[in-house]
This record gives sequence, C-alpha cells and structure tokens, in this order.
Amino acid sequence: MFQSFKTQSSPETGAARLKSLRAALAQAGLHGFLIPRADAHRGESVAPCDERLAWLTGFTGSDGHCAVLPDIAGVFVDGRYTLQVKNQIDTAAFTPQSIPEDKLASWLPEHLDKGIVGYDPMLHSYDEITKLEAAIAPDITLRQSPNIVDAIWQDRPQPPTEKIRPHPLEFAGQTSEEKRKALAGKLQDAGLSATILTLPDSIAWLLNIRGSDIANTPVPLAFAILHADARVVLITNPAKSSAALEAHLGPDVTIVEDFAAALKALEGKVGVDRATAPIWISQQLSDFAWFPDPCILPKACKNEAELNGSRQAHLRDAAAMCEFLAWVDQGLDGLTEIDVVKKLESFRGQSNALTDISFDTICGSGPNGAIIHYRVDETSNRTIENNTLLLVDSGGQYLDGTTDITRTVIIGTPDSEMIRCFTLVLKGMLALSMLRFPDGIAGSHIDTLARAPLWAEGLDYKHGTGHGVGAYLSVHEGPARISRVSDVALQTGMILSNEPGYYREGEWGIRIENLFVVRPARDMGGEDKMRGFETLTWVPIDRRLIDPARLSQPERDWLNGYHAEVLAKIGAKVSAKTRAWLKAACAPI
Repeated sequence: MFQSFKTQSSPETGAARLKSLRAALAQAGLHGFLIPRADAHRGESVAPCDERLAWLTGFTGSDGHCAVLPDIAGVFVDGRYTLQVKNQIDTAAFTPQSIPEDKLASWLPEHLDKGIVGYDPMLHSYDEITKLEAAIAPDITLRQSPNIVDAIWQDRPQPPTEKIRPHPLEFAGQTSEEKRKALAGKLQDAGLSATILTLPDSIAWLLNIRGSDIANTPVPLAFAILHADARVVLITNPAKSSAALEAHLGPDVTIVEDFAAALKALEGKVGVDRATAPIWISQQLSDFAWFPDPCILPKACKNEAELNGSRQAHLRDAAAMCEFLAWVDQGLDGLTEIDVVKKLESFRGQSNALTDISFDTICGSGPNGAIIHYRVDETSNRTIENNTLLLVDSGGQYLDGTTDITRTVIIGTPDSEMIRCFTLVLKGMLALSMLRFPDGIAGSHIDTLARAPLWAEGLDYKHGTGHGVGAYLSVHEGPARISRVSDVALQTGMILSNEPGYYREGEWGIRIENLFVVRPARDMGGEDKMRGFETLTWVPIDRRLIDPARLSQPERDWLNGYHAEVLAKIGAKVSAKTRAWLKAACAPI
C-alpha cells in the first residue's frame, strides 16, 4: 500500500506545544511567529521534517498557515478545509480563520497593538513578506528569525536522502540540453548571468530527473542555478547522486551541497523569482533582478511525447477505475472507506506500472463526502451505508503520466435531491468539456461556465474548478488553473482538471472530475483560430444520478458520445465481468 491510514492529526498535543512555542518566543524577544504550511521550496507537498503546521496545530491540509501571538493563535485555511480544520485542531487553543474573508494582514493588527513578529526567511517569498510588512507597519514589525518551531520540535524527522533518478527521454520528449539551451537564451535576452531555481518540479523537468523525497510527487528536493551558458549547478545532498545520475546529467551539470557558498560565488546580475523563491536567497546576492521561474510555462505546455504518455497512462488508469467501479456495484455490505481505498489501489497496482498514487485518495461516504479534501484514517473511517453517495477522488503516478479522477456514485438508491444536484454539477462539467475559446482566454474567464447551472439554483462550491497537472510530476501544477483568480492564458499542451462539485455539510458531497488537455479546435470557418479541450479521462459517469430532462440535446449528445468512446477504448482492457458492467454503464441516455 502506498497510502497510510494512520491518524496524522493530534489536536490533543496542540495546547502544550503552543505553550512551549510561546515561551520560546518570549525568550527570543518576539511577540509572535508565522508558521506556513511550506518548506524552503514552497511547493504544495512537503517532507515529514517540514510538517511544522501539522506538528504544532494538528491541521494536515495541503495549504494554510498559522500566526501565533501571546493571546491568540489563528489557523488560516481556505474553503476546501473549513470543515476539516475544525475536526483537526484544539479550538480552545487555536482559532480557525477562513480565507479570503479573514486576512493575516488585517488579523495581526486586530490582535496585536504593537510588537515584533518573527518569521523564517527560508519559508516566505519576497512578495509575501513585503506585502504583509506594508499592511501592518508601523506598529508591527516583521523580523527574520531562526525557526522557533524547529527549536522546540525535539523528535523532528531527518531530511530525506532518496536517490535521484534519470527520467527516460522517451517520456520526457526533449533532452535536458535542449531545454537548458532554450532557457539560457531567455537569460541572455534579459541580461542575466544566471537565475535561481527553487521549485523541485521545475528542476526535475529541466534536468529530466525524478526523485522520491516527497510522498506522491516524484521530485528530488534541490535548488539549482541555471547559467546563461546553459550550465547548471544542482544544490542537493551528494548522497542522492550516483554514477548513473552523473552520466545522465553530463559535464555541464555539477552537484554541490553548500547553497550559500554557491550563491556568494555568482557574478553578474542574477534572476530571482520574487513570488516563489525564499526571501533569504535575494539577500545573499550582491546583484539580482526579479525574474520569473523560466521553467514554469514550458513545463506546463506538454510536448507530444508527454501527451502521448499521458494518454496511455489514462487508458491504463481507466481500466483500473472501471474494474473498481464494477466491484463497487457488486455491493459494499459491511465494508469501510479504508476497505474501498485499499481495493482501488490494488486494482491500480495490477498493471505493474504504478509507481505511486498521485495523492492520498479522497474516499468520502455520506457526510465525509462533504469534506472537500477528506482523508480517511483510522479515526474517521466510516462503514459504507446504503442509499447514500460515495465520492472517490484519486490518481496514479506512472512513468508516462500523472492521473487524477473523481467519480461520485450512488450506493443503493438515490433520492431526488441527490439526482438534482448531481445533474447540475454534471452540466457544469459538460460546459467546459464542450467549450471552444480564442487565444488569450484564462481560467478566470471560463470558471463561471462550470458554476452557472449551480448558481441558477442558488448553489456553489468553495474550490477552484480546475488545476494544472504535470507529466509524471505534481498532480497540482501551475501556472494555469480554472478559477476566479487565474489570469494565465490557456495554451496548447496544458493539462488541466475539470472538477465542479457541490457539498452539503453533514449529508454528502458530489464531484465529477476529468482531465483534459488544451488543443487547437477543429476549424469551423470563423475569423479566429480557436482552442478546445481533448478529454484524457475515460471512465463512465453514474447514469443513475443523472436527470436526463435537465440536459440539453448537445449535452446528451456529448455524454452519449463520451460513454461510447469509453466503451470502445476500455472494453478490451478489462475482465469479461467488468466488460459486461461497462456496457451497461455506458448505455446511451
């Protein structure tokens, strides 16, 4: 099993740890301290040694932060985690705060008249700190400090030292040398001698390497310096290297361990990404300019080898999902959410191609389905009940691609409200699937289309509609996404999720998710060249939860065409018993 069901949250330890932290702050002359859910690479996933927010507060979500003051400690989370945080923290010690309604910049002055708040300069970007400083000055001052949480975390795990692996060219589609030379040209055009890379997935993509330092995300934890002559200095623990890796990297990539020394040795103007790089980095450089990470956009725009790999990974994954859904339909009497997760992972593992799951499976039955990023553990585990909804959001990591799919199915018989809400969610998902759009359209322009059917009946959901997905990299990848706040234009080759939902607290949750890729649309003779989406996910959607009367004819046609294609693509890849189930599941409506 890749997934563990051990209860990770420990709210009962929060009060004592908070007391120790406040004592350490007083000794350091600080009135507060900022604890983000981040490491020095500022990625979404972190190693156990960097789970400071979870260790202190008990909150285990993938995004959030805590601000500790003498008399209050706020835990800030967005709409995905408003239910989860209440279950995971000691609310007598910590106070949940909802983003974006509650902002740290206004919360700090409200609860601290005057004082000094410390922060670890390796865990915050320049943009983050300068914006906060401007908002709280002059009464509150931010001060760089050694990490106070680390000072009191006596059994803190050691940093990971997993070996770095070459990533085969057949899956990467482009050599590292080609990528480095292309980006080096951009540095030369910007008048830079080098630029600093801090995001592990950027470095993994650039050097065609992968790692195992982070659960579910095949990246090594490292920094890198890309020079304008296409040389790279890779900063990581040398124990992660090997003769095979050195041969793969070649003579123009060197490995060193001392990051500060490597930065001090740089000459000329050096690029630093003000939005993602730790503020500490720019402070080590004598001459620098703000320069966005040059890997982010080309990494997001997958080449044909990466897209072909993703297509194959999704076909393989769809076969496992269909075997799983057919098994679910046989009945789950007496089984629990953990039983379901284990069974799904076993189906994925039967391909012998699964290297990891792409994230901890979200398997929520009944009221647990309303917790958007629910993770089942030994404490929360529910027995599956009849006549309720089961939401399963899961994915796999394969050498040729990363998958992410959500299906919500009925266990037993649905009621009319389940059918109504499921159909509204489906209509939003179909609206994006069928969309054509011109150049320059960003995620914020189309997010509304997925929500409109729900809005029309007074409903909504508190998460983005879609996120980028990597090529055997992070299941959550920038810079593009489908949300109200994304202004990044959607470009050919970008893989995104399409996952509207609806959640009724205390009862059930609904989400339907496919992945699709931005592609040129078929020329319809208009004035503008259009783009559209090519679907990558091929798994049936539960017809028992659909009200056909609520679908337009184009929506019915798309759904029936999709199910026909699911049967054509997957039918020969599953067992005879599942093939019979699939034929029924893909029947037209």
